[in-house]
Amino acid sequence: MIFETAQEWRSAPEKRVALFGMSGLGKTHVSNILRRSGAWFHYSVDYRIGSRYLIEEINDNLKREAMKNPYLADLLRSDSIDITARLRFENLAPLSAWLGKPGNPARGGLQIGEYRHRQALHRNAEIAAMHDCPRFMARARALYGYPHFVCDTSGSFCEVVEPDDPQDPVLAQLSRNLLLVWIESGPEHGKKLTERFRRAPKPMYYPPALLDRLWKEYLAAGNVPEGDVDPDDFAVFAYRRALAARQPRYRAIAENWGLGVSADDIATVRDEADFVDVIARAITDVSRARA
Repeated sequence: MIFETAQEWRSAPEKRVALFGMSGLGKTHVSNILRRSGAWFHYSVDYRIGSRYLIEEINDNLKREAMKNPYLADLLRSDSIDITARLRFENLAPLSAWLGKPGNPARGGLQIGEYRHRQALHRNAEIAAMHDCPRFMARARALYGYPHFVCDTSGSFCEVVEPDDPQDPVLAQLSRNLLLVWIESGPEHGKKLTERFRRAPKPMYYPPALLDRLWKEYLAAGNVPEGDVDPDDFAVFAYRRALAARQPRYRAIAENWGLGVSADDIATVRDEADFVDVIARAITDVSRARA
C-alpha cells in the first residue's frame, strides 16, 4: 500500500484513493463529499468510459433510434438537427441505455449477439479509463491545484482485472499510485441491493464466461426461447448471481492490493475529516493483521 501507517496517511500532502465495490454502497456519494470539500479531484471511471471511450457508440445509437422516426430521419439527413448524449457525473443514463439488457427487442432488449458486442466494448473502455488515472492525477495537480485525488471506480472493476495475478497491469499501475479501498457489503447490504435492483433493474457488465453461463441457465430454467426473454426478468435473475460472484474477487483485490472498509463505516462519512478517520482506522487494522 502507498500509505503504510495511519500517521503516514493522515499527514500525506497528497492523499490518493480508489474506491471499489458494488454500485449503491457509497462510492460516488463519498467521492462527491470529498469533491465538495474543495481539495479533492473526483475522477469518475463511469463518466470517463461514457464521455471519452464510448461517446461515439452512444451517439450513433441515439441517431439509429431517431432514424426510425420518419420526421426525425429527414431532419438528421439534412443536418438540420443534432442528437447527442448529455452525460454528467450525476446522470449516466445515456451510457446505461446504450449498454442495455439482453432480451426481446419488442420489450426494450438487445439481441444477445449485439449485447455481447457492447459488453466487449465496455470492457475495453473500462480498462482504458482505469489506465487514465495517473494522467488525471497529474492534470488535477498541474491544472487545478488539487492536492488530493479520489478515483470512483465502476461496479464492474473487479471483472476486468485478475486479483491474484501480481503482474495484472491495471492493479499494478493503480496500486503504485493510489490506495485501493474496497467498500465491503455484508449479507444485509446484499439483500438491500438486490431488492433495489429488483425494483429498478439496470444494465450491467458481466465477464463473457459468466454471461454465457447465466444466459444458458436462464433459458433452461424457464424453457424460454432466446427471442422471448424479458430483459428485466433476466437482469434480476443474473444480478443475484453476479453479486455473489463478485464478492470473492473484490476481497482478493483488497487482500492482495489494498484494504477493505465496511459499508456501515462508509455510511458514517459526513465530511473529509470523517473519511480520513475511517481510512486511518482501516490502515491500522490491516497493518496489525499483516504484522
